[in-house]
Amino acid sequence: MASGVTVQEDVLTVFNEMKVRKAQANEEERRKRKKAVLFCLSEDNKQIIIEEGREILQGDAGDPYLEFVKMLPPSDCRYALYDATYETCETKKEDLVFLFWAPENAPLKSKMIYASSKDAIKKKFTGIKHEWQVNGLEDIKDRKTLAEKLGGSSVVTLEGKPLND
Repeated sequence: MASGVTVQEDVLTVFNEMKVRKAQANEEERRKRKKAVLFCLSEDNKQIIIEEGREILQGDAGDPYLEFVKMLPPSDCRYALYDATYETCETKKEDLVFLFWAPENAPLKSKMIYASSKDAIKKKFTGIKHEWQVNGLEDIKDRKTLAEKLGGSSVVTLEGKPLND
């Protein structure tokens, strides 16, 4: 069931900026690229918008995966884009992951409207290879879970950190 929710234009702009990697980007441009962004519903529940102040840039300090997990609200739903950097035995890769965050203790109304609006945002995010619905911190806090989504047992590092530690 569609909810009638629309996707704000700047959500699409952010997606396209994250999707297109400039090969000739200098270090400064690379550090300003978005690593992760959260999207939420507007107050009137009519639009999907970028959540103010909820993004991680490539150049930010710390482990981007742990920072991303910390950004997710403990008791409300969100959509997110995460630009995962990982290595398999053969090659280094980067892929965008679309995440639907619906924690167990989120209000039922929130879960329902986010679930019924998910297609609106997914249709705009063309070319996403990885989609992940997460229902709590237990599902996401271990980077091995994301690695499994990206390439199964062939993934050996995620964000430069080995998976076997």
